Amino acid sequence: MVGTARDLVLLEGTFAVCRLAADEAVPDWARQRSVSSVTRTTRELSIVCEQDVVPPDVQSDTGWRCLMVEGPLAFTEVGIVASLTAPLAASGISVFVISTYDTDFLLVKEASLERALSSLRNEDFLIR
Repeated sequence: MVGTARDLVLLEGTFAVCRLAADEAVPDWARQRSVSSVTRTTRELSIVCEQDVVPPDVQSDTGWRCLMVEGPLAFTEVGIVASLTAPLAASGISVFVISTYDTDFLLVKEASLERALSSLRNEDFLIR
């Protein structure tokens, strides 16, 4: 079933944003759950995954909750991320965004989750 950019799903679990050296291999722990994202640049290997699988010695920022835009979304759809981040920015809420082929994921700190959900609902987003 195809969703709309107005439909969001609050995923279970709490997530971490991790930083490893650019030349490190993708660790097995980064692949252990249903949602993870791996991005390599010349400066870093960045991994987003559920925080309970991250080893304590890995540099990470924890306490993120994840909202998934119900997809798949067409590449021709314009302004999806902006429509999500603008009301949150107006409310002073920091975000971390991941885009995939089919959809977008918006991460907000757990401490800001209720304010974020309220801000998005005020913009007529449906959150499940």
